[in-house]
Amino acid sequence: MKRLAIFISGRGSNLEAILDQVAGGVLAGRCVVTLVFTDNPAAPGLAIARRRQVTTVAIDARSMRRFDFDAVLAELLERVRPDLIALAGYMRIVPPELVRRYRIVNIHPADTARHRGLHGYRWAFEQRLPTTTITVHWVDEGLDTGPVIARRVVNLAGADSEAEVERRGLAVEHHLYPIILAQLLTDADSVDARGADARAHDRRGGN
Repeated sequence: MKRLAIFISGRGSNLEAILDQVAGGVLAGRCVVTLVFTDNPAAPGLAIARRRQVTTVAIDARSMRRFDFDAVLAELLERVRPDLIALAGYMRIVPPELVRRYRIVNIHPADTARHRGLHGYRWAFEQRLPTTTITVHWVDEGLDTGPVIARRVVNLAGADSEAEVERRGLAVEHHLYPIILAQLLTDADSVDARGADARAHDRRGGN
């Protein structure tokens, strides 16, 4: 089976959704989660991984120089050798050398053509958008600038708080991300890691 590594920084809701699907869903039999990594030793998501008996590694990014942190992370991944890395609420920029070496995918709570970076649900609420978009994309050396793999629209009609926008968006994230990861893991040997998935997806007319 393919080896999946998951990077988190916080509560781990997407992590939990992925692990549920590994246990008995679209990811069952397709991969094993070999690592849950975080830059935040206090991340609540670590408890989720440990309850599932998944190997966890936490490196406190605040206690190290960036160069040293990146070097330790590179050494860790060299040992784990994941076939795919899924960012699931991971809040640090991935070092360029790791972007070039590994297949890394991210889920973003907005249309990356309209909003990049943090607080995608807050942005959608403050803009009073009738819909927002969840985006799954390849990680490149920019901030949410990689080729888009899939998008899913979220209906925000009647959402009268940021919390409600987030609730609706997360429901879509938790459904969409494991499906896309299953596709990428299945196609890992035959699909170019930096854009062929996105081109094929665009030809099909979106997700």
